[in-house]
Amino acid sequence: MKILVIEDDRTTGAYVADGLREEGHVVDVMEDGRDALLQASAADYDVLIVDRMLPGLDGMALVRTLRGAKNQTPVLFLTSLGGVDDRIEGLNAGGDDYLVKPFAFGELSARVAALARRPRATQEETVLRAGDLEMDLLRRKVTRAGQVIDLLPREFALLEHLLRRKGRVQTRTMLLEAVWDISFDPQTNVVETHISRLRAKVDKPFKTELIHTVRGSGYRIEA
Repeated sequence: MKILVIEDDRTTGAYVADGLREEGHVVDVMEDGRDALLQASAADYDVLIVDRMLPGLDGMALVRTLRGAKNQTPVLFLTSLGGVDDRIEGLNAGGDDYLVKPFAFGELSARVAALARRPRATQEETVLRAGDLEMDLLRRKVTRAGQVIDLLPREFALLEHLLRRKGRVQTRTMLLEAVWDISFDPQTNVVETHISRLRAKVDKPFKTELIHTVRGSGYRIEA
């Protein structure tokens, strides 16, 4: 594989690059965000490994710019920012996976291999729809009946999860794991609160309800 490592810490960059080269990969290393954006745009890579905090242009902006230009190269964020909100922000910015420093090289290698096995997103997969509701993943824009709907990052992530599984019931546990990265019951109504907020923006101003409650099971989105 051909891999671009975008990391301003030279020790970390060299460690990752050397390990990947030992596995037989072709690896380029860039330290500046702006230079890396030009490199990633000009060359064809199988995977990008991106630090979030970079000089010139931060990793989040770099990935958003690539996605806006319809560059769908898989991105693994490699960063010391490991909070739940940080991971959600990284994935919402267009990242495909997120690994927190310090890390084991074996795990990084396995994640890179998994990303490379994924089929590249097609143009059709960048727009999700349910009835007259449309989510443009590249532009991070949601509209219904032509009207723009402003969503907070977690509301966007929740709606995206439901749209990707249109017609299928998503339990509270599924939503906690997918949107909040929580694998236990936090004993709060965080899911219900966000569903209510989402309905207030996506459903209430319109005639047709799209977000449905399946009593005793969970939620689904369906036109």
